[in-house]
Amino acid sequence: ERLVESGGGLVQAGGSLRLSCTASGFDLDAWAIGWFRQAPGKGREGVGCISSDSRTYYGESVEGRFAVSRDNAKNTVYLQMNSLKPEDTAVHYCRWTNGLYEIWGQGTQVTVSS
Repeated sequence: ERLVESGGGLVQAGGSLRLSCTASGFDLDAWAIGWFRQAPGKGREGVGCISSDSRTYYGESVEGRFAVSRDNAKNTVYLQMNSLKPEDTAVHYCRWTNGLYEIWGQGTQVTVSS
């Protein structure tokens, strides 16, 4: 059972990226999935999450720029990132939890140049 993120890369400020978080070994459809990020020298920050019925919640720093969605047929959750800023530079992770256990992906690097 694992989560795999993809879609990171280098982009100029103002650009967009879409990250994917795909589960293998278990189904995501009954669970909320969270996105987090960690910049160099900083703690892990919550970016957004999506509930099993597709309600979404966002951190203040990304509200209005980022959007989380899910495609249960593909067992994948997405993080659409628009109007990227240099301060969005970080390793981005997705996370599953059932309250007792958690699974984190390996992370994908997002770098935004000014």
